[in-house]
Amino acid sequence: MKSYKIHPMVMGTKQFDKSMMTYQYGAGTPYTIPIYSWYIEGPDQIVLVDTGEMNPIQSEDRQKAINGRIYTFEEGLSRWGLTPDDIDIVIHTHLHNDHCENDYKCSRAKFYVHELELHQIHNPHPLDFRYLEDYILDVEENGQIITVDDGTQICPGIRVLHTPAHTPGGLSVEIETAQGKAVITGFCIIDENFNPPKEIRAMEMEVIPPGTHVNAYEAYDILMDVKANADLLIPLHEPRFAAIDTIG
Repeated sequence: MKSYKIHPMVMGTKQFDKSMMTYQYGAGTPYTIPIYSWYIEGPDQIVLVDTGEMNPIQSEDRQKAINGRIYTFEEGLSRWGLTPDDIDIVIHTHLHNDHCENDYKCSRAKFYVHELELHQIHNPHPLDFRYLEDYILDVEENGQIITVDDGTQICPGIRVLHTPAHTPGGLSVEIETAQGKAVITGFCIIDENFNPPKEIRAMEMEVIPPGTHVNAYEAYDILMDVKANADLLIPLHEPRFAAIDTIG
């Protein structure tokens, strides 16, 4: 089995109430999350998970809040000797705008997306304003999008899991590393979702669903399943990865 290294690249941030991450917990607490593109370094193809924001705010305050540097897409890739034209594969956790704004720059890439995300981005529910189809029209019209479902192997050592906790077509990405099976979650959470504080555990809750979700009960069960089956958990918006160059 091939083994990979995972490189978090911060390509944006959001500032909002913490309960946007942690359902019914942390309301009233200001919180800053990093928005990542993940470079999956392996022996063959150049793989990214998500592409981040096109024009990230690179302020000192935001970088201090996440304890890490914020890059443009080009800056982040250049740290690893790459350009957008080098990318072979992009796996999308979902198609909210902050996860796909740089897609059009990857002229050679194949984009792996769950079919339900394509439906959502073209027919968004009024409650979900985060779908903006303009960001994927170029790659869709160019025939660069490939739809996948639960368990699809993208390449040896990398497969996707359908985990519709945050969006109907959310895909978590399972990656073989030297430290075991890592999972980049397809839903927007932080470490606390997997490791709740004692006041949450005292209510016999072992995880906290995402603050924005499709169904809270189902999201809880999905988090429990992912937690039980991963050696390395990589919550999609956990700030501590902003200060880490390499996982695995």
